Amino acid sequence: MRRILLLSFFMCQFIFLQAQQTQKPPLHAKNWMAITGKPLAATAGAAIFQKGGNAVDAACAMIAATCTMWDVLSWGGETQALIYNPHTGKVIGINALGVAPTGATAAFFKNKGMHYPPEYGPLSAVTPGTPGGICTMLAEYGTMSLKEVLAPAMQMAAGYPIEAQTANSMERGKAQIKQWPYSKAVFLPHAGQVREAPEAGELFKQNDLLETLRKMVEAEQQALKKGKNRKEAIYAANARFYTGDIAKEFVRGCKEQGGLITEDDLARWKVQIEEPVSINYKGIEVYKLQQWTQGPAMLQALNILENFDLKNMGYNSSRYIHTVTQAMQLAFADRDFYYGDPYYAPQEPMKGLLSKEYAKERARLIDPARNLWPALPGDPYTFEGKSNPFSHYLRLWNTDKPLAYAPVDDQYLEQLWRGTTSVEAADSAGWVVSVTPSGGWLPACIAGRTGIGMSQRMQSFVLDSVFNPFNVVEPGKRPRVTLTPTLALKDGKPFLSFAVQGGDTQDQNLLQFFLNVTEFGMTVQEAVEAANVNTYQLYLSLGGEDRKPKPGSILVNSNTPDWIRRELIKMGYKLTFDDRTSGPVNAIYFDRKHGTFWGGSSNHGEDYGVGW
Repeated sequence: MRRILLLSFFMCQFIFLQAQQTQKPPLHAKNWMAITGKPLAATAGAAIFQKGGNAVDAACAMIAATCTMWDVLSWGGETQALIYNPHTGKVIGINALGVAPTGATAAFFKNKGMHYPPEYGPLSAVTPGTPGGICTMLAEYGTMSLKEVLAPAMQMAAGYPIEAQTANSMERGKAQIKQWPYSKAVFLPHAGQVREAPEAGELFKQNDLLETLRKMVEAEQQALKKGKNRKEAIYAANARFYTGDIAKEFVRGCKEQGGLITEDDLARWKVQIEEPVSINYKGIEVYKLQQWTQGPAMLQALNILENFDLKNMGYNSSRYIHTVTQAMQLAFADRDFYYGDPYYAPQEPMKGLLSKEYAKERARLIDPARNLWPALPGDPYTFEGKSNPFSHYLRLWNTDKPLAYAPVDDQYLEQLWRGTTSVEAADSAGWVVSVTPSGGWLPACIAGRTGIGMSQRMQSFVLDSVFNPFNVVEPGKRPRVTLTPTLALKDGKPFLSFAVQGGDTQDQNLLQFFLNVTEFGMTVQEAVEAANVNTYQLYLSLGGEDRKPKPGSILVNSNTPDWIRRELIKMGYKLTFDDRTSGPVNAIYFDRKHGTFWGGSSNHGEDYGVGW
């Protein structure tokens, strides 16, 4: 048995060494780094850096540009960010997630025969968060004006050559787009023709969006003329969006198409500047946003995995894949039951969930010989010295009958991987920004003549406490989202900044990227391209009516050797395959020895980075 394990270990190391030749070159820089999911958006960040902006200015410009390019997000979506402030040495969380509007109750959706809020359309919309997120980040931590930072996005709104991926998404989704008059006018400029969406390379113009952005800049410039300082002027632009004429038109257009958002909903909503959650993994402080995201699940998984010798298992050996998969399944079971909006009761038991003692208890559940099904939520209240007020719901989870194997089809994968992008920025002054903006993806419903696509994030709520007593929809509450940027510090200084797109797979791929660097010594570009494994044994956060786990189903790379496949099947896994399983991770590594940046830009999609 020992000889077999040693052979597996050495073969896995051989496979890793063979895979070290990356498909994209690493990025190197000493002054600044800008990486995101679209080449034009990365160029926007680079332009801001070249004009003297800091990493926050550049990140805001990249968010604005990606929102203007649609596909995986738009201006009516949500922005989640972690910022390292070199002046304080602290990591800051930016919570620019919208909330459920007036009238959005569990009873409302149940009366419509729904098991979850809808995937698309006006009833899927929470209040827009990205405009407020950009304004708050820029006002509090940036150096430039909104006019300067929005300039690239405004130029794009006036007309930019659209790429094939987005143009084809518009064409594929045109049946839904035609339900919404304002979306139809923007996305289908060739109505009545065989192809109604723009062609790749065609100048895509968004006059209504351009006017909305112009109004925000106008409000800022008017405030400056009245003697307001830079910060106050940016918040004047924010106020025009959420309480002024933009808000009125947004609400009118939303309600005309059957949505629930009111002017009061917009006026009441505020960005929250928060303290992130963190754990220490072998001397590295890893930071995630709070439990309104799925981010703490990655921290829980790291706590569990700290109890195992991963390095000696070998990169992507059967033992390694099995152990990491089990840790993810246990962490995601807790996510599915315990995570929700911390600003609403009941209070989530995060102290217990993130404790090392709880992780040891969870680690003991991992059987080295077989997949654990069902992987159930644990009881973290014990580790807070409390009794669990929701044990009756946990008992109902425990009586679930094992689910029969269900095939993993294209629709399921679309729900699993849906949407978003990532933004990474850093500068030589020490500012670091990691962002996972999202929402308002195609096919999007545009609110009136604002040019703003409404978010679809309402679908991440549940309608019954038995599924998650912390995440039941109610007005003013944030849904528990998948969006999850990451920062890691070593010796109190930035070590890694990384994020990824992909729904429920995000913290799975980020976890493995982090382990690739810390346990297996990969460079940042090697780590973003390295083969990962994804488990489907979790409840989906997005999609239609059926979001149940697929027991034992995992994704592995097509190059996985036959003997590892056989070992995994023997452990109870059902395997699916893909040529690229890294997830579209974007990352920055901080080389303290040389005082430089290493950038990693995924080879998985259109991700792109620029450094200087």
